Amino acid sequence: MDILHLLTDPLAYGFMVRALLAAIMVGIICPVVGTYMVLKGLSFFGDALAHSILPGVVLTFLFGWPLALGAMISALVAAFLIGVISQRSTLQEDTAIGIVFAGAFALGVAMISTASNYAVDLTHILFGDVLGVSTTDLWVMLVLGLVVLGAIVAFYKEFLVLTFDPVLALVLRLPATALRYLLLGVIALTVVTSLQTVGIALVLAMLVTPAATAQLLTRRLPPMMMVAALLGVFANVTGLYISYYLNIASGPTMVLVSTLIFGLVFLFAPGRGIIWRMTSNGGRSPAGASPTSR
Repeated sequence: MDILHLLTDPLAYGFMVRALLAAIMVGIICPVVGTYMVLKGLSFFGDALAHSILPGVVLTFLFGWPLALGAMISALVAAFLIGVISQRSTLQEDTAIGIVFAGAFALGVAMISTASNYAVDLTHILFGDVLGVSTTDLWVMLVLGLVVLGAIVAFYKEFLVLTFDPVLALVLRLPATALRYLLLGVIALTVVTSLQTVGIALVLAMLVTPAATAQLLTRRLPPMMMVAALLGVFANVTGLYISYYLNIASGPTMVLVSTLIFGLVFLFAPGRGIIWRMTSNGGRSPAGASPTSR
């Protein structure tokens, strides 16, 4: 079988076409938002937010409502609670994240245990089902994705200042608190967008891994976003095809491909890869790479 047939044969099935479109959309949206998470140290927040949407997902599942509706409400509420607890108390943000994360996830598991077939359904929610994406799911993902990307474009300069220099944001009299809540909301919508594709357990990899890989390859934010999106799309599409031909789970395969790419870049990236630096400096590591610039 030649390469052309390898690429086109799976597309004879409608579910594969829909899965491919979903993989591409998630591969673009998650890494773009993930760049802010990587640079601002919000990776734990993304993981907590993904698990915190479980109660809303379970509630809508039990009542037969669209999962995206419950996920979106839960994600926005969780982001708001984390922001309020960390802003209005002496607790650190990671403590607030841990409280909301643990409580919401426990509530979700307790709720889903009331269903007779909860084990199968919990697996579906945790690890996604990209091959089960419907046309309606695609439209929901497209709308939410456009909202997320629209917010990134509209508030690019404000998010840039907030990410790299919060003090400057105060000097410029930017509404830092409102912008912070907006960024948390954008992350929440991104988590909802990728729910069907990789599920709750693996969404953090979609957000962080391509962005972290791109950070090793570029020093400026716009190129970092573009490289991250390209890596995300490549990993998702490649993982989808591998899962089709090897008959293994699609979501985990996408994440494994993305992780493999990160590992290769971590070792061989020009100027920053471990092996590259060892061979270029006679085994001596440089004083340190400069942080990502604006």
